[in-house]
This record gives sequence, C-alpha cells and structure tokens, in this order.
Amino acid sequence: MKKYVIIIAILISTTRIFAQRKDYLVTLTTSKGVAHMVLYDETPLHKANFLNHVKEQYYDSLLFHRVIEKFMIQGGDPNSKNAKPGARLGSGGGNMEKIPYEFTPLRVHKKGALAAASNGNPEKMSNPVQFYIVQGRKHSDEEVSKVEKTNDIKYTNKQRADYMTIGGYPSLDNRYTVFGEVVDNLKLIDDIAVVQKDEFNRPVEDIKMAMTMKKMRKKKITRLYGYKFVK
Repeated sequence: MKKYVIIIAILISTTRIFAQRKDYLVTLTTSKGVAHMVLYDETPLHKANFLNHVKEQYYDSLLFHRVIEKFMIQGGDPNSKNAKPGARLGSGGGNMEKIPYEFTPLRVHKKGALAAASNGNPEKMSNPVQFYIVQGRKHSDEEVSKVEKTNDIKYTNKQRADYMTIGGYPSLDNRYTVFGEVVDNLKLIDDIAVVQKDEFNRPVEDIKMAMTMKKMRKKKITRLYGYKFVK
C-alpha cells in the first residue's frame, strides 16, 4: 500500500512540474492585424479573470473604443458590440465586481504592456473587462527619474532602458495594474493608435477584436516570441 502511495505522490508531483512548464499564449486578432500576448503570474486575479473572458469569447466583436496616440489603445467595453457610429463608449463593466489592485514593481507600463482600466477609485480596483495596451513614447533618463520620485517607485536598469528605447507611459506606474504584455508585432499598436478618431477618441472606422488562447510550453513561447518568463 505504501508503495502505491509513493507512486501516486510522484505522479502528482511530476504532473505539477510539467504544468509549470506551460503557460497560455493569447492571440489578439483585430481588423488591423494580429499580435500575441502573455499574462503575468504576479497578478493572479487579473490573469485568471482575463483568461476566463477569453475562454468564453467575451471580447469577440468588441471594439477598441478609445484610442490616443502616444498613450494607449483601450477596449473591452461590452457596450461597444454593435454600437452605433458616434455613440460614446467606456462605461461598460462599471457595474460588475471590480478586481483588487495587483500592481507589482516588476511589471511596468512599457510599450506593449497590457493593463486593466480603472475609474480612478481610491482603492485602485480594476474594471473587470476593460483593458488597455500601452503605446506611449520614448523617455529620457531624466524623465524616468522624475517619475520615480513622483510615483514612489524604483526602476531596474532594464525597465529604465525599456522606457528610453522602446518607450511607454511610466506616469501610470503604481496607479494601475499591469497584468501582461504583447510579445510580438508592436507595430499593431502604432497602426491602431494613428487612425482617425471622433471627439471622444473613438476610431471613426470600427476596429473590432477577437481573442483565443492556447496552452504552450514556455520554452516554445520564448523561442517563437523572445519572451523570457520570470523563474
């Protein structure tokens, strides 16, 4: 009996090890192109929530309803599905249960960062469905240092270099939860950010989205997209 218990324990342990070697890759398909995203283990509530919505095809046919060049592209408002031209969007999901703030200094608003929208509540809780992807701009070393003091955050050399080379929007750090990032085709963000918009920053021509997810070996994700997982 003891022998079988040991074998079962080994099998369970082995299964867990192999499970840890995999993660989800999210494919974002838009009318402007396709990109892939990974979600962070450091923000488990946001990760689980987003994956659940993707699994249920919640985002399919929704719009990027708020687009601001050199800032971000925002989507996920359920009211944007089949929204009439010119309709003001952005309030969808506000009556749903919010997600607790999970910002970690390990994950910041570099270009391509995937973050949760919020209505500016004191607890910094996130809208459960609306998200934004950062475009931002390149910042000087002095600008990054200024944000460090203003937002009470200390950047690593890599984070500082990212803000200076690929860009981002550091002033949002320690204010909103970053829970993932785009790992390829950052140009898609630029292509969406420059479209013609109305007075509410909604694209004049609808930019629809759809998302799918697939569990893959982390090594394969790294090989295909260059993303390195935190050990």
